[in-house]
Amino acid sequence: MAPVEDPSENVWLDEDAGPVVRPYAMTRGRTRPSSGDFDLIALIVATQSSPAGVAGLGPEHLEIVAMCARPQSVAEISAHLDLPVGIVRVLLGDLLDGGLILVREPRRTTQLPSEPVLKAVISGLRSL
Repeated sequence: MAPVEDPSENVWLDEDAGPVVRPYAMTRGRTRPSSGDFDLIALIVATQSSPAGVAGLGPEHLEIVAMCARPQSVAEISAHLDLPVGIVRVLLGDLLDGGLILVREPRRTTQLPSEPVLKAVISGLRSL
């Protein structure tokens, strides 16, 4: 007689959310993107509208490409997919490697002052 499994132990379906897929399954266990840095406010733009013929892409990859027909920030993509930012960064790295997206990193708004400027400030503060 075969042992009877308790159905509550192998629940892969959440009544409200649908099938449960662990984030590490989407990234095949990877925790960092293979390429790219992906700042939260970096803008992502798709290079093609329909990458259906590209092998190795999951449904999340395809959804990202569809979303990014118009520029989207990494934070917006994460919120729309309801996935952690780390997972989205790994997926974006896959798309970047495949040439399916472009990344527009935010410009640095502040630059450190030069050494002579810092020395002048220190000198001015000492004279007070």
